[in-house]
Amino acid sequence: MIWLLYMVIGIIALTAVLYLLGNYTFWLPFRGAKLPRIVMLHQVTPHEAASGMNMPPQKFEQLLQYLVKKRTHFCFVSELDQYRGKKNVVALSFDDGFLDNYQYAYPLIKKYKAKATIYLATQIEGIDTLNAQQIHEMFGSGVIEFGAHTQHHVNLLKLDDEEAYQEIQNSKRDVEALVGRCTSFAYPFGRFNEKHQQMAKEIGFKNAVSTRKKVEAYTELNQFNIPRVSTHGAMNALQMRIALAKGRYKL
Repeated sequence: MIWLLYMVIGIIALTAVLYLLGNYTFWLPFRGAKLPRIVMLHQVTPHEAASGMNMPPQKFEQLLQYLVKKRTHFCFVSELDQYRGKKNVVALSFDDGFLDNYQYAYPLIKKYKAKATIYLATQIEGIDTLNAQQIHEMFGSGVIEFGAHTQHHVNLLKLDDEEAYQEIQNSKRDVEALVGRCTSFAYPFGRFNEKHQQMAKEIGFKNAVSTRKKVEAYTELNQFNIPRVSTHGAMNALQMRIALAKGRYKL
């Protein structure tokens, strides 16, 4: 029966190794400090469970503290071209335009002298959103820029070309009507193709972010398909560091 015991121990050990490799991607290739980190976030609220959508304020503050300690250069996504080759560049980005971005994230961004880009889905339904007054205040502070995220937070791949173009173009116009400018775009759900990249370029965006979980140089080749660092509200300190180093903390 000793062989059965060895088999059980082996299975347990293999399971533990696979769990470790799957939840701590330290084994991914090293990404240099001169490559920008564009961090993907959505909600920052204490009233929802920590998740892939929500990073509670305490965890968000820990992230900011860590970045400040590393002497991070914070920039807007629209400014990435100005920071090519510079070390420790981070662009914080928030999708959708949740009200809690104003209530909880914005005060912390100001406190730590950071910057962030918030992508507004200007006619999104089903969530509590930022109002015009809050948007004006945040934009006027100089630490927040606003980008577009379509009007209705739609999967562009499910629309015909004309509908997709209108969603992208009209969202840009909506944001410009609020704050005067809008130069960066985020694809809802990370769903898009080369046609949509070309649309964003033709409509007048400077760049666009995707949901690709990666760290790479900002170039003309990915200008409208910028990868972002994957985050989770329940990340521990080690996973947070791995995510910023590699682009993702888990498979």
